[in-house]
Amino acid sequence: MDKFFYYNNLFSVYRNLLTLKEQNVFSLYYEENLSLSEIAENLEISRSAVGNTVKTVEKKLQNYEDLLHVWEKNEILKDCLGLVEEQKIRERIQKVLD
Repeated sequence: MDKFFYYNNLFSVYRNLLTLKEQNVFSLYYEENLSLSEIAENLEISRSAVGNTVKTVEKKLQNYEDLLHVWEKNEILKDCLGLVEEQKIRERIQKVLD
């Protein structure tokens, strides 16, 4: 899966677990598609601080997903909506519950 797509999805799920600074920097980088230099200039911080924040948030998002699996479970449930047979739905929902 595309890294950009993956982290955008995780961010949409776990955004509120991040600090406001982390949310702002990550949003500018991933959602607004600004470069590290552009973000640094806009926020009047160093480029390395922006890069470190982005890496820190990526690690946090991955850690949250590894522990909670919210995004993964949401994806499984979305897949279930497309299933026609009742038995398949039961099996997929049971997988989420396990």
